[in-house]
Amino acid sequence: MADRKITSMDSLADATAAILAGGLGTRLRSVVTDRPKVMAEIRGRPFLAHVLDQLSGAGVREVVLCTGYLGEQVQSMFTDSYNNLRLLYSQESLPLGTAGALRLALPLFKSDPVLVMNGDSFLETDLRAFWAWHHAHRANVSLALVKMHDTRRYGRVHVDDEGAVVSFDEKRGKSTSGWINAGIYVIARPVLLTIPPNRAVSLEEEIFPVWIGRGLYGHCSKGRFLDIGTPESYSMAEKSL
Repeated sequence: MADRKITSMDSLADATAAILAGGLGTRLRSVVTDRPKVMAEIRGRPFLAHVLDQLSGAGVREVVLCTGYLGEQVQSMFTDSYNNLRLLYSQESLPLGTAGALRLALPLFKSDPVLVMNGDSFLETDLRAFWAWHHAHRANVSLALVKMHDTRRYGRVHVDDEGAVVSFDEKRGKSTSGWINAGIYVIARPVLLTIPPNRAVSLEEEIFPVWIGRGLYGHCSKGRFLDIGTPESYSMAEKSL
């Protein structure tokens, strides 16, 4: 696989982490009306704080927050540090999608690869083990996957016995169990450089499918998965975290 990136980075202390925190949260507006989705409170704290706690506990030292809608609230709350984390900000002026936000923030990324997390979901998993797994497979992109009983809202990811992604199923299919994209990735810089700049681009729909057969892997996790994308899932997260 000539396209695969080989890197010698050993620990998450040397890695840049990026959190995608720019979503409009339109489905959540009925219950969260005055703030960006990642600032929705769970147990009296912004959901984003729980994601930052996970990164801090894994030994990450630097995080780039990719903000958008009402992003000034995020920066005002968290400023330039959180626990042992140094925080940097990449603020989009127009919605750029999950991939476009990373392309905009690329000059701030000091490591290759980059650990990327969705700011509106939480997977209970060992990030250090996931990072090591990515390097052991000499992958270009690794996706954290989790098993769900009903994948209709998320779509399914199919991997072979080695963990290589072989296909994606669209959302809104029939109700069935399977592995879904849990919103945590390790992405090599050459992949990020393929993202067209200055326009909205989706990782899930436009970037990841192109890398099937070119070093795209899925790591299967057994941890809890929570997201706050809808009022129902937000309520469930409030009870679970």
